[in-house]
Amino acid sequence: MISILLGLAVLGYLAIVFEAPIRINKTITSILTGSLCWVIYALMYQGNKNEVAEKLIQHFGEISGLLIFLLGAMTIVELIDIHKGFSVITNRIRTRSVLKLLWIVGGITFFMSALLDNLATAIIMITLLKKLMPKSETRMILAGIVVIAANAGGAFSPIGDITTTLLWIGGQVSALGIVKTLLLPSIMCLLIPLLLASYRMNGFTMLRVQLSMAEVIKEEKMRGSLSVFLAGVFGLVMVPIIKSITGLPPFIGVLMALALVSMVSIVYHRNKTQEEKEKYSVAYALSKVDVSSILYFMGILLLVYVLEEVEILSQLSLFLQESLPSNDIMVVAIGVLSSIVDNGSLVAATQGMFTLSEYPLDHSLWEFIALCAGTGGSMLIIGSAAGIAIMEKEKMTFLWYLKKITPLAIAGYVAGIVTYLILNLLMH
Repeated sequence: MISILLGLAVLGYLAIVFEAPIRINKTITSILTGSLCWVIYALMYQGNKNEVAEKLIQHFGEISGLLIFLLGAMTIVELIDIHKGFSVITNRIRTRSVLKLLWIVGGITFFMSALLDNLATAIIMITLLKKLMPKSETRMILAGIVVIAANAGGAFSPIGDITTTLLWIGGQVSALGIVKTLLLPSIMCLLIPLLLASYRMNGFTMLRVQLSMAEVIKEEKMRGSLSVFLAGVFGLVMVPIIKSITGLPPFIGVLMALALVSMVSIVYHRNKTQEEKEKYSVAYALSKVDVSSILYFMGILLLVYVLEEVEILSQLSLFLQESLPSNDIMVVAIGVLSSIVDNGSLVAATQGMFTLSEYPLDHSLWEFIALCAGTGGSMLIIGSAAGIAIMEKEKMTFLWYLKKITPLAIAGYVAGIVTYLILNLLMH
């Protein structure tokens, strides 16, 4: 049974990695692989079949918590976007200096991705760059910096990236612990690329015609941009606080935040026609959510849990610990691998490989995994959701990114690791 399940898992992962050439959506592959493995496990299980069903239901309780969390958070982001809430920040970028623009875009992306998620932030920022300036080498470099900044910003926040969200909901890291430990290493992951890129960026750029501030404020009032943006940010910031105070799963906080943003929107648009109200509704926001990515993680987690049940992952953990000189080298390798393989699935696998009894809450192993898996994806444009979104929207080629941005991302990755290891030595 173990060899069959392992063979299926490997085939499933290969199909996900080679999604483009085989033309099969990775969501379909992950759901099929995950569910098929559970069916085979149940058919070949030697004991009472009801035990397998009970195990599956128990695991699916954890999976559903993550799925509801992701669905709620994504809907909040879409609601803010429908109200043009992000324009509250982006409309106020007025500089023509390329160097200033580089640091402003990097800084905004970094902190926004910590509050939202790196994919949503990358899409918002590339849309902004397209509005600010025509297609050019400068805009492409700025877009590359957006990828690095989005991944670095997501790495220290429990709600900023799927890797940290998985570890937070799984009980491997606490919200305060990960922010406190990874904030400085994450800043270094961005700071070094920004400094290196600054040598190339000089002069001024031609900005597209922008609305005057009076027109901007008028448009924001019409849509309720500021109110919804503030409600969304407040709601998302409260999610880890609610979990810390009550001990309840994070999806409760996200559902409360979603209700809060919805209420602000309803109150703001209460005097408009039904047709206008629907444009700002939760139902419309839900229609824009990327549900396929949520289902993808459901399939991946189903697969991870069945591999955990048959102890394949614990055996793999022992093999890696015996083969490699240290866990730190293994985690750095996971980060490099995350530039090719989806980082969410890698982190989900490590959760099955290492137990909480051996590596408890806020252990350095989990924090280091969050940093490396979160920021390692920046090294290749296909290595993160943010990178793939930029690739599609900016029509950026793999080779251009490899030549111009990958060296910056590698420098940032190394700087983040070195900073983390130094801090870890000082604290222990």
